Amino acid sequence: MMLILNYRMLLLQLTLFVALCLSSSQPEPFAMRISCGALVNVQTAQTNTLWYKDFGYTGGRSENASITSFIVPPLTTLRYFPLSDGPENCYNIHIPNGHYSVRIFFALVQDPNFQNEPLFDVSVEGTQIYSLPSGWSTEEEGSFVEALAFISDGSVSICFHSTGHGDPSILSIEILQVDDKAYYFGPLWDQGLILRTVKRLSCGGQRPEYDEDYSGNHWGGDRFWSPVDTFGQYSDQVLATENSINLTSVPPNYYPAKIYQTALVSTDSQADLFYSIDVDPTRNYSIWLHFAEIDPGITGEGQRVFDILINGDIAFKDVDIIQLSGGNNTALVLNKTIAVNGKTLTVTMHPTEGNHPIINAIEVFEVILVESMTFAQEVMSLQALKNALGLPLRLGWNGDPCVPQQHPWSGIDCHFDGSSSKWVIDGLSLDTQGLKGFLPDNISLLHLQSINLSGNSIHGAIPSSFGTITGLQILDLSNNFFNGSIPESLGNLTSLQILNLNSNMLSGRVPAALGGRLLHRVSFNFSTNAGLCGIPGLPTCGPHLSIGAVIGIAVAVFVAFLLIVLGLIIWWKRRQNILRAQRIAARDAPYAKARTHYVRDVQMTRHHHHHHHQHGSDHPRTATEHGSNLLS
Repeated sequence: MMLILNYRMLLLQLTLFVALCLSSSQPEPFAMRISCGALVNVQTAQTNTLWYKDFGYTGGRSENASITSFIVPPLTTLRYFPLSDGPENCYNIHIPNGHYSVRIFFALVQDPNFQNEPLFDVSVEGTQIYSLPSGWSTEEEGSFVEALAFISDGSVSICFHSTGHGDPSILSIEILQVDDKAYYFGPLWDQGLILRTVKRLSCGGQRPEYDEDYSGNHWGGDRFWSPVDTFGQYSDQVLATENSINLTSVPPNYYPAKIYQTALVSTDSQADLFYSIDVDPTRNYSIWLHFAEIDPGITGEGQRVFDILINGDIAFKDVDIIQLSGGNNTALVLNKTIAVNGKTLTVTMHPTEGNHPIINAIEVFEVILVESMTFAQEVMSLQALKNALGLPLRLGWNGDPCVPQQHPWSGIDCHFDGSSSKWVIDGLSLDTQGLKGFLPDNISLLHLQSINLSGNSIHGAIPSSFGTITGLQILDLSNNFFNGSIPESLGNLTSLQILNLNSNMLSGRVPAALGGRLLHRVSFNFSTNAGLCGIPGLPTCGPHLSIGAVIGIAVAVFVAFLLIVLGLIIWWKRRQNILRAQRIAARDAPYAKARTHYVRDVQMTRHHHHHHHQHGSDHPRTATEHGSNLLS
């Protein structure tokens, strides 16, 4: 017997040594805390905790906060999301991949004009984890929700969904890394699950405490422990010790020792010790029960033995804390995950030998199956469509289009594709929404069966990529401002049954593949497009020209245009030269006239002298006579 006890003590010491080595060498976990609505970073008193200024959100507005409970962080601002800005609003925060405790605190807008207590839904990574119940703002633990989730894509999406009962208002968000195996409960546990905290009790505790208050290891996620000093009707009593507790703060859950230093033990008036809470029916719950034999009167095995029943079924039989933990003041954790059909979860400890049952702490988690997300490429296409069409804020379109299933995007129809385990978009209905943009040509929504964008003010060309949506049955683009020609690719849509392109500004020939299907029980409407031609009911198109002919005609027209321009330039230059010559002639006219008279007079004088000379040869004069005539 002594040999067995020595062996257990050696094993205990070795376990403690390994735990200490692990805790001393382990780095600090990643932590991100956001003070919603804050314009600058905030540090809160006592713990000097850093809260980053508000970032990563879609929509919403900042406002002063009215704190509902003393257990929430002492912050003064919040972010609220009016329904006019959209029914779905999200925080998208980049963090390293890993396992995280995500905790969201709620508060009220500090304004009497706001509804005092909004009711809304909360989702993490596209999976709805919580619906705020009526009266949450008056309950001590109603001011936050907490869940454990795996992040594998480098960011976490936390969304708030309006239900028509006031505007969601968020005080702060905590994202705290925990051990990858935290709260592992067996083969069914995997990364496809989210654990939402339903209840966490410190039995015999005197006041609300966080792991930080207990000097707990940060890899525990800074859990909140609500105190309970009785399960009711004097059926139990508080037991406490100041002795240190063995085997605490070890991976993967890193429980603080403090929760094992108090306990509730049943009294003589009620042998059974039981705890009961209300839960949502037809859900799975994981129950974690904490024990440590802190009663100094219990010194050996067999002195306190009891069965543990959950909703009447035995979960653990003949529990002997000292036997299972290895000694007094040593932590023991038992876990059971069950399906609950009713609305109540009851844990009962029934004595079978020795003293009455004892329990130190209780944790209850709802096990939530993670929703499959929508194809990433289709989400990107919808976001591009949102930007191109300038969707009004009231439509939202934040988060994932198809999940949570309770809150799909407005105007979107989704279908689950079993072969890929992803959601796909099979319907787009945004008719009469006042849209004024254009359709991008790279729409990769290949699973669409119906598109209705009628009654808007969308302009530009019809995307040729529509022709790649092979399963499309309905395409209604009527009553818009689409222009250009109908893409030939629409002729590839062999499943098309309804095509409404009426009341637009389209032109050109209707593709032959479409026109040839008018007799195949399909409904096409091309009316009120002044430029369309080529099918019965529309004007007859001119001679059909090949692409080469069209190019040749265009080249000929261009050359002719150049020749005309060149001729006009030559004519203009000659005209300018003529006008310039006329201006010069007009300026020199008086001089030219005088010069003309002078020349004529000289010529006449010369002619006269010449004539007189000839006459003189017949009547010669003497030299004396000639000279006297010259003198005279």
